[in-house]
Amino acid sequence: MEKIFKLKENGTRFSTEVMAGITTFFTMAYIIAVNPTLLSQSGMEWGAVFLATIIASIIGTLVMGLFANVPYAQAPGMGLNAFFVYTVCFGLGFTWQQALSMVFICGIVNIVITVTKLRKFIIKAIPRSLQNAIGGGIGVFVAYLGLLNVGIISFDSGVPALATLNQPSLWLFLIGLVLTIVLLVCNVKGAVLIGIIVTALIGIPMGVTTTADSVSFREACAALPTTFGAIFTSAGLPSLFNNAMKLPLVLITIFAFTISDTFDTIGTFIGTGRRSGIFSAEDEKAMDSGSGFKSKMDKALFADAIATSVGSIFGTSNTTTFVESASGIGVGGRTGLTSVVVAICFAISSFLATFVSAIPFAATAPALVVVGVMMTSAFKEINWEDFAEAVPAFFAGLFMALCYSISYGIAFGFISYCIVKICKKDAKGVHPIIWVVTILFILNFVLLAII
Repeated sequence: MEKIFKLKENGTRFSTEVMAGITTFFTMAYIIAVNPTLLSQSGMEWGAVFLATIIASIIGTLVMGLFANVPYAQAPGMGLNAFFVYTVCFGLGFTWQQALSMVFICGIVNIVITVTKLRKFIIKAIPRSLQNAIGGGIGVFVAYLGLLNVGIISFDSGVPALATLNQPSLWLFLIGLVLTIVLLVCNVKGAVLIGIIVTALIGIPMGVTTTADSVSFREACAALPTTFGAIFTSAGLPSLFNNAMKLPLVLITIFAFTISDTFDTIGTFIGTGRRSGIFSAEDEKAMDSGSGFKSKMDKALFADAIATSVGSIFGTSNTTTFVESASGIGVGGRTGLTSVVVAICFAISSFLATFVSAIPFAATAPALVVVGVMMTSAFKEINWEDFAEAVPAFFAGLFMALCYSISYGIAFGFISYCIVKICKKDAKGVHPIIWVVTILFILNFVLLAII
């Protein structure tokens, strides 16, 4: 174990990594039920997507853990799956087979730009102030994600407001939040995981923790052939390019998938890896030396890149590095052993889906909130007295949560950063890669507005 994951070198222990893995799994386990429920609206079999979600998560997370040795978990990303269904299938009229085919191509593109080091160069080009803003912004986003998951923020009146506390799930969330905060303040080991488990148990008599309706493992296996390899049938990849009139729309959609997937991952790595020391200064130096995969960041980016294409083959939307990995990192996860534990939990969940899905958002949301609090400490590294530095940092952090998208937060941070530099007559101080990426973001917004 020590030889594979280098636990002592990374300042961690076996028990800590296992606890981190279990914590990460429970904070992201909702994807097992949510992803098939969402994608099945496009005409896909619920059971097939359920199993495809688990398989893609296991493969992607194992590669992340065993190849890159970093504590990140992968699964089909929220936001990207909604884009898959509501924009690509419903809005643009593509079939789910064609949408999966575009996800597959997106994965191939990500592999290419990772192997050619483009994604690494983008990361290195981001100014330190924006990197800290992304880290703090992800903290706000993670906490906001937890609040939205449990529904304590209401939009019934058309504006965000505190929901009326007349639901058992809201009271369970508040109990869990107080419990988790108390455990953390008292320095109890495994505070976050203990908080999730105890809150879920308290939810049983309250009627919040209940087993959800699901399909059996056997039924899911029987349905999997309907999506597995569908992209290679006549309804998949070949159908994307048999109509020259729709080719521009196909390319635009692939571009939208790619830019969101790429910057969600970059934002997650910067926001969690740099702050925790997972991607150290020595690792950055290794990124600069020669070719191949000589650093953790190189390997982690490659692991993330291949997961999307693998997932599309089985039958799910973009598989990406989950920001909920921050919960495991927050309780001490520092190596790939955390990821391996997550993968094992996903494998077990395929047989126990009914019980895994019983863990309510009210029990996992407190974990996301407290981890978000921890991550916002990155904001202190920003010179808020310098308005030119504060503006891009503010927009990057704010829009990440309000737009429910890491990539959009980065986009607004980049755009405002370039505007500030132009106003200060320091356009030359902007790295050429940042200019290119900013233009691509603007182009993406324009194209999405058109389509």
